[in-house]
Amino acid sequence: MKTTLVNYESISPAAPAPIRASVKSFALTVVFVIATSTFVVSASEVKLVVSSKAGDRLTARPAVPFAPASKTQSRFRIDEKVTFQSIAGFGASFLEAGMICLNSLSAAEQEKVFRSLFDPEEGAGFTAMKTVIAGTDFMSAGLWYTYDDIPGDIEMKQFSIARDLGPNGLVTYIKRARKYGLFVLQAPMDYPPDWMLFDVNNNQDVNPQYFDALARYYLRYLQEYAKQGIFIDYLSPFNEPGIYTKIPYTKIRDLIKNHLGPLLRKEGIRTRIQLSEACTRDEAYRNYPGVLDDSEARKFIAVLPYHGYDFDHFDRMASLRERYPNLPLWMTEVCHAYQAGTPKSMKLPRFDFEDGDFWANQMVSDLEAGASAWIYWNLILDQNGGPWLVSPVHGNPDHNIQHPVVIIDRQAGQVTYTGLYYYLAHFSKFVRPGAVRIGATGKAKEVRCLAFQNPNRQIVVQLINSAGEDTQVGIEWGGQTVSLTLPAMSITTCLWNPASSGK
Repeated sequence: MKTTLVNYESISPAAPAPIRASVKSFALTVVFVIATSTFVVSASEVKLVVSSKAGDRLTARPAVPFAPASKTQSRFRIDEKVTFQSIAGFGASFLEAGMICLNSLSAAEQEKVFRSLFDPEEGAGFTAMKTVIAGTDFMSAGLWYTYDDIPGDIEMKQFSIARDLGPNGLVTYIKRARKYGLFVLQAPMDYPPDWMLFDVNNNQDVNPQYFDALARYYLRYLQEYAKQGIFIDYLSPFNEPGIYTKIPYTKIRDLIKNHLGPLLRKEGIRTRIQLSEACTRDEAYRNYPGVLDDSEARKFIAVLPYHGYDFDHFDRMASLRERYPNLPLWMTEVCHAYQAGTPKSMKLPRFDFEDGDFWANQMVSDLEAGASAWIYWNLILDQNGGPWLVSPVHGNPDHNIQHPVVIIDRQAGQVTYTGLYYYLAHFSKFVRPGAVRIGATGKAKEVRCLAFQNPNRQIVVQLINSAGEDTQVGIEWGGQTVSLTLPAMSITTCLWNPASSGK
Protein backbone atom coordinates (compact mmCIF):
# COMPACT_ATOMS: atom_id res chain seq x y z
CA MET A 1 0.00 0.00 0.00
CA LYS A 2 1.40 3.33 -1.06
CA THR A 3 1.50 6.23 1.42
CA THR A 4 2.22 9.88 0.81
CA LEU A 5 2.82 12.84 3.08
CA VAL A 6 0.32 15.53 2.23
CA ASN A 7 0.62 19.14 3.34
CA TYR A 8 -2.75 20.85 3.09
CA GLU A 9 -1.30 24.30 2.57
CA SER A 10 0.78 23.12 -0.37
CA ILE A 11 -2.07 21.36 -2.20
CA SER A 12 -4.81 23.90 -1.67
CA PRO A 13 -4.22 26.05 -4.80
CA ALA A 14 -4.76 23.04 -7.08
CA ALA A 15 -7.62 21.43 -5.18
CA PRO A 16 -11.24 21.73 -6.44
CA ALA A 17 -13.27 24.56 -4.98
CA PRO A 18 -15.23 22.75 -2.25
CA ILE A 19 -12.17 21.01 -0.87
CA ARG A 20 -9.78 23.95 -1.35
CA ALA A 21 -12.05 26.24 0.65
CA SER A 22 -12.15 23.81 3.54
CA VAL A 23 -8.42 23.31 3.99
CA LYS A 24 -6.59 26.46 2.87
CA SER A 25 -6.13 27.63 6.46
CA PHE A 26 -4.55 24.39 7.60
CA ALA A 27 -0.79 23.86 7.31
CA LEU A 28 -1.22 20.35 8.64
CA THR A 29 0.78 17.35 7.46
CA VAL A 30 -0.93 13.97 7.72
CA VAL A 31 -0.36 10.48 6.43
CA PHE A 32 -2.84 9.60 3.68
CA VAL A 33 -3.60 6.10 2.43
CA ILE A 34 -3.83 6.42 -1.34
CA ALA A 35 -5.46 3.05 -1.90
CA THR A 36 -8.48 3.73 0.30
CA SER A 37 -8.71 7.53 0.58
CA THR A 38 -8.58 7.37 4.37
CA PHE A 39 -6.34 9.00 6.95
CA VAL A 40 -4.09 6.72 8.97
CA VAL A 41 -3.75 7.87 12.55
CA SER A 42 -2.48 6.10 15.63
CA ALA A 43 -4.92 4.81 18.22
CA SER A 44 -3.63 7.47 20.59
CA GLU A 45 -5.58 10.17 18.74
CA VAL A 46 -8.67 10.76 16.64
CA LYS A 47 -8.54 12.65 13.36
CA LEU A 48 -11.50 14.97 12.76
CA VAL A 49 -13.10 16.26 9.57
CA VAL A 50 -16.05 18.65 9.89
CA SER A 51 -18.75 20.28 7.76
CA SER A 52 -21.06 22.72 9.52
CA LYS A 53 -23.57 25.52 9.16
CA ALA A 54 -20.88 27.87 10.51
CA GLY A 55 -18.84 27.38 7.35
CA ASP A 56 -16.68 24.26 7.70
CA ARG A 57 -16.64 22.25 4.49
CA LEU A 58 -14.83 18.92 4.80
CA THR A 59 -12.48 20.83 7.07
CA ALA A 60 -9.61 18.96 8.71
CA ARG A 61 -9.54 19.80 12.44
CA PRO A 62 -6.62 19.17 14.81
CA ALA A 63 -6.44 15.60 16.08
CA VAL A 64 -7.85 14.97 19.55
CA PRO A 65 -6.08 12.54 21.92
CA PHE A 66 -7.70 9.58 23.58
CA ALA A 67 -7.68 9.68 27.38
CA PRO A 68 -8.55 7.13 30.06
CA ALA A 69 -12.28 6.38 30.10
CA SER A 70 -14.29 9.03 31.91
CA LYS A 71 -17.93 9.48 32.83
CA THR A 72 -18.86 11.86 30.06
CA GLN A 73 -22.56 12.71 30.41
CA SER A 74 -23.38 12.05 26.76
CA ARG A 75 -21.23 9.50 25.03
CA PHE A 76 -21.21 6.81 22.39
CA ARG A 77 -19.47 3.47 22.84
CA ILE A 78 -17.83 2.00 19.73
CA ASP A 79 -17.33 -1.76 19.51
CA GLU A 80 -15.87 -3.32 16.36
CA LYS A 81 -16.65 -6.80 17.71
CA VAL A 82 -20.33 -6.08 17.01
CA THR A 83 -20.87 -6.15 13.26
CA PHE A 84 -23.78 -5.52 10.91
CA GLN A 85 -23.99 -5.12 7.11
CA SER A 86 -21.13 -4.52 4.72
CA ILE A 87 -21.14 -1.29 2.71
CA ALA A 88 -21.27 -1.15 -1.10
CA GLY A 89 -21.12 2.63 -1.46
CA PHE A 90 -22.75 6.04 -1.70
CA GLY A 91 -23.56 8.28 -4.65
CA ALA A 92 -26.24 9.61 -7.01
CA SER A 93 -27.47 9.21 -10.58
CA PHE A 94 -26.10 9.82 -14.06
CA LEU A 95 -28.76 11.48 -16.24
CA GLU A 96 -28.60 13.54 -19.42
CA ALA A 97 -29.76 16.63 -17.52
CA GLY A 98 -26.52 16.61 -15.54
CA MET A 99 -24.33 16.33 -18.61
CA ILE A 100 -26.23 19.19 -20.25
CA CYS A 101 -25.48 21.36 -17.22
CA LEU A 102 -21.82 20.35 -17.18
CA ASN A 103 -21.47 21.22 -20.86
CA SER A 104 -22.49 24.79 -20.08
CA LEU A 105 -19.17 25.24 -18.22
CA SER A 106 -15.66 25.68 -19.58
CA ALA A 107 -13.64 22.51 -20.07
CA ALA A 108 -11.50 23.26 -17.01
CA GLU A 109 -14.52 23.92 -14.80
CA GLN A 110 -16.14 20.69 -15.95
CA GLU A 111 -13.10 18.72 -14.82
CA LYS A 112 -13.18 20.45 -11.42
CA VAL A 113 -16.74 19.27 -10.92
CA PHE A 114 -15.91 15.70 -11.93
CA ARG A 115 -12.93 15.74 -9.58
CA SER A 116 -15.04 17.07 -6.71
CA LEU A 117 -17.56 14.29 -7.18
CA PHE A 118 -15.46 11.23 -7.95
CA ASP A 119 -11.85 11.76 -6.89
CA PRO A 120 -11.40 9.87 -3.59
CA GLU A 121 -8.48 12.06 -2.51
CA GLU A 122 -9.55 15.56 -3.53
CA GLY A 123 -13.32 15.10 -3.77
CA ALA A 124 -16.24 13.06 -2.48
CA GLY A 125 -15.10 9.79 -4.07
CA PHE A 126 -18.62 8.55 -4.84
CA THR A 127 -18.61 4.77 -5.02
CA ALA A 128 -22.16 3.64 -5.97
CA MET A 129 -23.95 5.24 -8.92
CA LYS A 130 -27.20 4.77 -10.78
CA THR A 131 -27.48 4.94 -14.56
CA VAL A 132 -30.73 4.32 -16.45
CA ILE A 133 -31.94 2.22 -19.35
CA ALA A 134 -33.03 4.86 -21.91
CA GLY A 135 -35.87 7.33 -21.28
CA THR A 136 -36.73 8.80 -17.86
CA ASP A 137 -37.89 12.22 -16.66
CA PHE A 138 -34.36 13.70 -16.70
CA MET A 139 -33.06 12.11 -19.88
CA SER A 140 -33.42 15.60 -21.28
CA ALA A 141 -31.22 15.72 -24.38
CA GLY A 142 -34.09 14.89 -26.73
CA LEU A 143 -37.53 13.34 -26.98
CA TRP A 144 -38.61 10.19 -25.15
CA TYR A 145 -36.74 7.17 -26.45
CA THR A 146 -35.90 3.52 -25.91
CA TYR A 147 -33.12 1.52 -27.54
CA ASP A 148 -35.48 -0.18 -29.99
CA ASP A 149 -38.57 1.74 -31.02
CA ILE A 150 -39.23 -0.41 -34.10
CA PRO A 151 -42.51 -2.31 -33.46
CA GLY A 152 -42.16 -6.07 -33.53
CA ASP A 153 -38.34 -6.17 -33.59
CA ILE A 154 -38.25 -9.13 -31.21
CA GLU A 155 -34.73 -10.12 -32.29
CA MET A 156 -33.41 -6.62 -31.42
CA LYS A 157 -31.92 -6.12 -34.89
CA GLN A 158 -32.54 -2.36 -34.68
CA PHE A 159 -31.26 -2.01 -31.11
CA SER A 160 -29.03 1.05 -30.73
CA ILE A 161 -27.44 3.05 -27.88
CA ALA A 162 -26.37 5.81 -30.31
CA ARG A 163 -27.96 8.58 -28.24
CA ASP A 164 -25.96 7.53 -25.17
CA LEU A 165 -22.73 8.07 -27.12
CA GLY A 166 -23.44 11.74 -27.80
CA PRO A 167 -21.98 14.75 -25.96
CA ASN A 168 -24.84 14.69 -23.42
CA GLY A 169 -25.14 10.89 -23.34
CA LEU A 170 -24.78 8.50 -20.44
CA VAL A 171 -21.80 6.62 -21.89
CA THR A 172 -19.96 9.93 -22.26
CA TYR A 173 -20.95 10.96 -18.72
CA ILE A 174 -19.87 7.69 -17.12
CA LYS A 175 -16.54 7.54 -18.97
CA ARG A 176 -15.64 11.07 -17.94
CA ALA A 177 -16.47 10.30 -14.29
CA ARG A 178 -14.39 7.12 -14.39
CA LYS A 179 -11.25 9.17 -15.04
CA TYR A 180 -11.36 10.21 -11.39
CA GLY A 181 -12.61 7.23 -9.41
CA LEU A 182 -14.13 3.77 -9.30
CA PHE A 183 -17.79 3.07 -8.61
CA VAL A 184 -20.32 0.31 -9.09
CA LEU A 185 -23.22 0.92 -11.46
CA GLN A 186 -26.83 -0.19 -11.12
CA ALA A 187 -29.35 0.36 -13.91
CA PRO A 188 -33.16 0.32 -13.74
CA MET A 189 -35.71 0.86 -16.54
CA ASP A 190 -38.87 3.01 -16.45
CA TYR A 191 -40.46 1.51 -19.56
CA PRO A 192 -39.63 -1.05 -22.24
CA PRO A 193 -40.32 -0.09 -25.87
CA ASP A 194 -43.97 0.94 -26.16
CA TRP A 195 -44.72 -1.91 -28.56
CA MET A 196 -44.04 -4.43 -25.79
CA LEU A 197 -46.93 -3.01 -23.75
CA PHE A 198 -50.55 -4.05 -24.19
CA ASP A 199 -51.39 -0.39 -24.94
CA VAL A 200 -49.20 2.59 -24.05
CA ASN A 201 -52.27 4.81 -23.62
CA ASN A 202 -54.65 2.50 -21.79
CA ASN A 203 -52.83 -0.56 -20.44
CA GLN A 204 -49.11 -0.08 -19.81
CA ASP A 205 -48.49 -3.62 -18.59
CA VAL A 206 -45.99 -5.76 -20.53
CA ASN A 207 -47.59 -8.28 -22.86
CA PRO A 208 -46.16 -11.69 -21.79
CA GLN A 209 -45.69 -12.65 -25.43
CA TYR A 210 -42.78 -10.19 -25.40
CA PHE A 211 -41.05 -11.47 -22.25
CA ASP A 212 -38.36 -13.20 -24.31
CA ALA A 213 -37.91 -10.07 -26.43
CA LEU A 214 -37.64 -7.95 -23.29
CA ALA A 215 -35.01 -10.29 -21.86
CA ARG A 216 -33.04 -9.88 -25.11
CA TYR A 217 -33.49 -6.09 -24.81
CA TYR A 218 -31.80 -6.14 -21.40
CA LEU A 219 -29.09 -8.46 -22.72
CA ARG A 220 -28.29 -6.18 -25.66
CA TYR A 221 -28.11 -3.18 -23.30
CA LEU A 222 -25.51 -4.94 -21.16
CA GLN A 223 -23.56 -6.11 -24.21
CA GLU A 224 -23.54 -2.74 -25.96
CA TYR A 225 -22.37 -0.95 -22.82
CA ALA A 226 -19.68 -3.58 -22.38
CA LYS A 227 -18.44 -2.81 -25.90
CA GLN A 228 -17.95 0.77 -24.68
CA GLY A 229 -15.89 -0.45 -21.72
CA ILE A 230 -18.70 0.05 -19.20
CA PHE A 231 -19.70 -2.90 -17.04
CA ILE A 232 -23.15 -2.66 -15.47
CA ASP A 233 -22.77 -4.35 -12.09
CA TYR A 234 -26.50 -4.64 -11.35
CA LEU A 235 -29.56 -4.71 -13.60
CA SER A 236 -32.89 -3.71 -12.04
CA PRO A 237 -35.67 -4.72 -14.47
CA PHE A 238 -38.27 -2.09 -13.51
CA ASN A 239 -38.14 1.29 -11.85
CA GLU A 240 -41.16 1.95 -9.62
CA PRO A 241 -43.45 -0.65 -11.22
CA GLY A 242 -47.05 0.49 -11.05
CA ILE A 243 -46.06 4.14 -11.35
CA TYR A 244 -44.22 3.71 -14.64
CA THR A 245 -44.62 0.28 -16.28
CA LYS A 246 -47.87 -1.06 -14.80
CA ILE A 247 -46.55 -4.55 -14.28
CA PRO A 248 -47.48 -6.55 -11.15
CA TYR A 249 -44.77 -8.20 -9.06
CA THR A 250 -46.08 -11.66 -9.96
CA LYS A 251 -45.14 -10.97 -13.58
CA ILE A 252 -41.76 -9.51 -12.56
CA ARG A 253 -41.18 -12.79 -10.73
CA ASP A 254 -42.02 -14.82 -13.84
CA LEU A 255 -39.92 -12.60 -16.11
CA ILE A 256 -36.87 -13.00 -13.87
CA LYS A 257 -37.11 -16.74 -13.23
CA ASN A 258 -38.23 -17.93 -16.66
CA HIS A 259 -36.71 -15.43 -19.09
CA LEU A 260 -34.19 -12.85 -17.90
CA GLY A 261 -32.28 -14.91 -15.34
CA PRO A 262 -31.85 -17.99 -17.56
CA LEU A 263 -30.85 -15.87 -20.59
CA LEU A 264 -28.13 -13.93 -18.72
CA ARG A 265 -26.82 -17.18 -17.26
CA LYS A 266 -26.79 -18.88 -20.66
CA GLU A 267 -24.88 -15.94 -22.21
CA GLY A 268 -22.31 -15.87 -19.39
CA ILE A 269 -23.23 -12.34 -18.29
CA ARG A 270 -21.66 -11.39 -14.96
CA THR A 271 -24.14 -8.59 -14.25
CA ARG A 272 -26.29 -9.46 -11.26
CA ILE A 273 -30.04 -8.90 -11.03
CA GLN A 274 -31.76 -6.63 -8.54
CA LEU A 275 -35.41 -7.38 -7.87
CA SER A 276 -36.84 -4.05 -9.22
CA GLU A 277 -37.29 -0.76 -7.37
CA ALA A 278 -40.38 -0.07 -5.27
CA CYS A 279 -41.11 3.63 -4.84
CA THR A 280 -41.38 3.38 -1.04
CA ARG A 281 -40.07 1.21 1.77
CA ASP A 282 -43.61 0.17 2.63
CA GLU A 283 -44.29 -1.01 -0.93
CA ALA A 284 -41.07 -3.03 -0.93
CA TYR A 285 -42.04 -4.63 2.38
CA ARG A 286 -45.47 -5.61 1.04
CA ASN A 287 -44.50 -6.81 -2.44
CA TYR A 288 -40.99 -8.26 -2.39
CA PRO A 289 -41.84 -11.47 -0.47
CA GLY A 290 -44.17 -12.53 -3.29
CA VAL A 291 -41.10 -12.74 -5.52
CA LEU A 292 -38.49 -13.85 -3.00
CA ASP A 293 -40.51 -16.71 -1.55
CA ASP A 294 -40.38 -18.37 -4.98
CA SER A 295 -37.07 -20.23 -4.74
CA GLU A 296 -36.62 -20.40 -8.53
CA ALA A 297 -36.92 -16.62 -8.86
CA ARG A 298 -34.92 -15.89 -5.74
CA LYS A 299 -31.84 -17.74 -6.95
CA PHE A 300 -31.37 -15.08 -9.65
CA ILE A 301 -31.73 -12.08 -7.31
CA ALA A 302 -28.64 -10.56 -5.70
CA VAL A 303 -29.85 -7.27 -4.14
CA LEU A 304 -33.09 -5.73 -2.88
CA PRO A 305 -33.23 -2.10 -4.06
CA TYR A 306 -35.91 0.32 -2.90
CA HIS A 307 -36.73 4.03 -3.03
CA GLY A 308 -37.26 6.36 -0.11
CA TYR A 309 -40.21 8.48 -1.21
CA ASP A 310 -42.22 7.73 1.93
CA PHE A 311 -39.36 9.28 3.98
CA ASP A 312 -40.42 6.87 6.73
CA HIS A 313 -41.09 3.19 7.43
CA PHE A 314 -37.44 2.34 8.04
CA ASP A 315 -38.67 -0.46 10.29
CA ARG A 316 -40.17 -2.15 7.23
CA MET A 317 -36.72 -2.45 5.71
CA ALA A 318 -35.23 -3.75 8.94
CA SER A 319 -37.93 -6.45 8.91
CA LEU A 320 -37.22 -7.30 5.27
CA ARG A 321 -33.50 -7.52 6.08
CA GLU A 322 -34.25 -9.90 8.96
CA ARG A 323 -36.46 -12.07 6.75
CA TYR A 324 -33.89 -12.27 3.92
CA PRO A 325 -30.52 -11.76 5.67
CA ASN A 326 -28.44 -12.90 2.69
CA LEU A 327 -29.84 -10.26 0.31
CA PRO A 328 -28.33 -6.77 0.72
CA LEU A 329 -30.65 -3.77 0.84
CA TRP A 330 -29.86 -0.75 -1.34
CA MET A 331 -31.66 2.60 -1.11
CA THR A 332 -31.38 3.57 -4.77
CA GLU A 333 -33.42 6.73 -5.27
CA VAL A 334 -34.87 9.70 -3.40
CA CYS A 335 -34.96 13.48 -3.84
CA HIS A 336 -36.85 16.70 -3.20
CA ALA A 337 -39.43 16.98 -6.01
CA TYR A 338 -42.82 18.61 -6.13
CA GLN A 339 -44.08 15.63 -8.14
CA ALA A 340 -42.98 13.39 -5.25
CA GLY A 341 -44.80 15.38 -2.59
CA THR A 342 -42.30 18.09 -1.62
CA PRO A 343 -44.44 21.05 -0.43
CA LYS A 344 -44.55 24.04 -2.78
CA SER A 345 -43.53 26.19 0.20
CA MET A 346 -40.02 24.70 -0.16
CA LYS A 347 -38.21 26.51 -2.97
CA LEU A 348 -36.28 24.12 -5.17
CA PRO A 349 -33.45 23.68 -5.77
CA ARG A 350 -32.07 24.37 -2.29
CA PHE A 351 -28.87 26.33 -1.88
CA ASP A 352 -28.72 26.21 1.94
CA PHE A 353 -26.34 24.01 3.89
CA GLU A 354 -28.98 23.06 6.48
CA ASP A 355 -30.88 20.88 4.01
CA GLY A 356 -28.01 18.42 4.23
CA ASP A 357 -29.02 17.59 7.80
CA PHE A 358 -32.37 16.26 6.57
CA TRP A 359 -30.64 13.92 4.12
CA ALA A 360 -28.08 12.85 6.71
CA ASN A 361 -30.87 11.69 8.99
CA GLN A 362 -32.45 9.78 6.11
CA MET A 363 -29.09 8.12 5.42
CA VAL A 364 -28.53 7.21 9.05
CA SER A 365 -32.02 5.70 9.36
CA ASP A 366 -31.55 3.61 6.21
CA LEU A 367 -28.12 2.44 7.32
CA GLU A 368 -29.43 1.55 10.78
CA ALA A 369 -32.15 -0.50 9.06
CA GLY A 370 -29.48 -2.45 7.18
CA ALA A 371 -28.93 -0.63 3.87
CA SER A 372 -25.60 -1.36 2.19
CA ALA A 373 -25.80 1.46 -0.38
CA TRP A 374 -27.43 4.89 -0.48
CA ILE A 375 -27.96 6.55 -3.89
CA TYR A 376 -29.62 9.93 -4.44
CA TRP A 377 -31.46 10.78 -7.68
CA ASN A 378 -30.13 13.69 -9.77
CA LEU A 379 -26.41 14.24 -9.41
CA ILE A 380 -26.46 17.61 -11.20
CA LEU A 381 -29.24 20.02 -12.24
CA ASP A 382 -29.40 23.69 -13.12
CA GLN A 383 -30.53 26.75 -11.17
CA ASN A 384 -34.16 26.01 -12.11
CA GLY A 385 -34.13 22.38 -10.98
CA GLY A 386 -33.96 21.11 -14.57
CA PRO A 387 -33.79 20.56 -17.47
CA TRP A 388 -36.42 17.82 -17.56
CA LEU A 389 -37.95 15.66 -20.29
CA VAL A 390 -41.67 16.00 -20.97
CA SER A 391 -43.64 12.89 -21.95
CA PRO A 392 -47.00 12.79 -20.13
CA VAL A 393 -47.91 9.34 -21.42
CA HIS A 394 -44.76 8.02 -19.72
CA GLY A 395 -45.48 9.85 -16.46
CA ASN A 396 -43.14 12.78 -17.12
CA PRO A 397 -45.05 16.09 -16.80
CA ASP A 398 -43.73 19.57 -17.45
CA HIS A 399 -42.40 21.80 -14.64
CA ASN A 400 -40.87 18.76 -12.93
CA ILE A 401 -38.62 20.84 -10.65
CA GLN A 402 -36.24 18.80 -8.50
CA HIS A 403 -33.23 19.19 -6.20
CA PRO A 404 -29.77 17.74 -7.07
CA VAL A 405 -26.48 17.12 -5.28
CA VAL A 406 -24.76 19.87 -7.29
CA ILE A 407 -26.41 22.96 -8.84
CA ILE A 408 -24.91 24.52 -11.97
CA ASP A 409 -26.22 27.95 -12.95
CA ARG A 410 -26.07 27.63 -16.73
CA GLN A 411 -26.41 31.37 -17.25
CA ALA A 412 -23.86 32.58 -14.70
CA GLY A 413 -21.52 29.60 -14.93
CA GLN A 414 -21.58 29.16 -11.16
CA VAL A 415 -21.34 25.82 -9.35
CA THR A 416 -22.97 25.25 -5.95
CA TYR A 417 -22.14 22.22 -3.84
CA THR A 418 -25.26 21.73 -1.75
CA GLY A 419 -25.53 20.72 1.88
CA LEU A 420 -26.48 17.27 0.61
CA TYR A 421 -23.16 17.09 -1.26
CA TYR A 422 -21.12 17.62 1.90
CA TYR A 423 -23.04 15.18 4.10
CA LEU A 424 -22.99 12.54 1.36
CA ALA A 425 -19.28 13.19 0.79
CA HIS A 426 -18.49 12.55 4.47
CA PHE A 427 -19.93 9.06 4.08
CA SER A 428 -18.56 8.20 0.63
CA LYS A 429 -15.08 9.66 1.12
CA PHE A 430 -14.39 7.96 4.42
CA VAL A 431 -16.64 4.86 4.53
CA ARG A 432 -15.17 2.88 1.67
CA PRO A 433 -16.61 -0.15 -0.18
CA GLY A 434 -16.18 -3.28 1.89
CA ALA A 435 -16.46 -1.40 5.17
CA VAL A 436 -18.63 -3.02 7.84
CA ARG A 437 -21.00 -1.17 10.10
CA ILE A 438 -20.01 -1.82 13.71
CA GLY A 439 -21.54 -1.29 17.13
CA ALA A 440 -22.25 2.29 18.23
CA THR A 441 -24.41 2.61 21.34
CA GLY A 442 -25.34 5.59 23.45
CA LYS A 443 -27.30 8.78 23.00
CA ALA A 444 -27.07 12.54 23.07
CA LYS A 445 -29.83 15.05 22.41
CA GLU A 446 -30.23 15.68 18.65
CA VAL A 447 -27.03 13.75 17.88
CA ARG A 448 -26.90 10.53 15.90
CA CYS A 449 -23.90 8.25 15.63
CA LEU A 450 -22.89 5.50 13.22
CA ALA A 451 -19.60 3.61 13.18
CA PHE A 452 -17.81 1.56 10.53
CA GLN A 453 -14.59 -0.36 10.07
CA ASN A 454 -12.91 -0.02 6.69
CA PRO A 455 -11.16 -2.94 4.96
CA ASN A 456 -7.81 -1.60 6.22
CA ARG A 457 -9.21 -1.86 9.81
CA GLN A 458 -9.50 1.89 10.24
CA ILE A 459 -12.49 2.92 12.34
CA VAL A 460 -14.78 5.68 11.05
CA VAL A 461 -17.41 7.32 13.25
CA GLN A 462 -19.98 9.72 11.81
CA LEU A 463 -21.62 12.13 14.27
CA ILE A 464 -24.63 14.13 13.04
CA ASN A 465 -25.50 17.11 15.26
CA SER A 466 -28.95 18.39 14.25
CA ALA A 467 -29.13 20.87 17.13
CA GLY A 468 -28.94 24.60 16.64
CA GLU A 469 -26.15 24.85 19.17
CA ASP A 470 -22.76 23.26 19.87
CA THR A 471 -23.03 19.93 21.67
CA GLN A 472 -20.53 18.14 23.91
CA VAL A 473 -20.19 14.39 23.43
CA GLY A 474 -17.70 11.66 24.17
CA ILE A 475 -16.60 8.61 22.19
CA GLU A 476 -15.55 5.55 24.19
CA TRP A 477 -13.45 2.85 22.57
CA GLY A 478 -11.13 0.21 23.98
CA GLY A 479 -11.20 1.61 27.51
CA GLN A 480 -10.41 5.11 26.27
CA THR A 481 -12.51 8.21 25.73
CA VAL A 482 -12.21 11.24 23.51
CA SER A 483 -14.23 14.37 24.27
CA LEU A 484 -15.59 16.41 21.36
CA THR A 485 -17.50 19.61 20.73
CA LEU A 486 -19.81 19.13 17.77
CA PRO A 487 -20.64 22.42 16.00
CA ALA A 488 -24.29 23.37 15.62
CA MET A 489 -25.92 21.75 12.57
CA SER A 490 -22.91 19.70 11.50
CA ILE A 491 -21.41 16.37 10.60
CA THR A 492 -18.14 15.32 12.21
CA THR A 493 -16.14 12.37 10.89
CA CYS A 494 -13.80 10.73 13.41
CA LEU A 495 -11.03 8.39 12.22
CA TRP A 496 -8.48 6.24 13.97
CA ASN A 497 -6.49 3.11 13.23
CA PRO A 498 -6.59 0.35 15.85
CA ALA A 499 -3.91 -1.64 14.04
CA SER A 500 -1.09 0.51 15.40
CA SER A 501 -2.19 -0.08 18.98
CA GLY A 502 -1.86 -3.84 18.73
CA LYS A 503 -5.56 -4.31 19.24
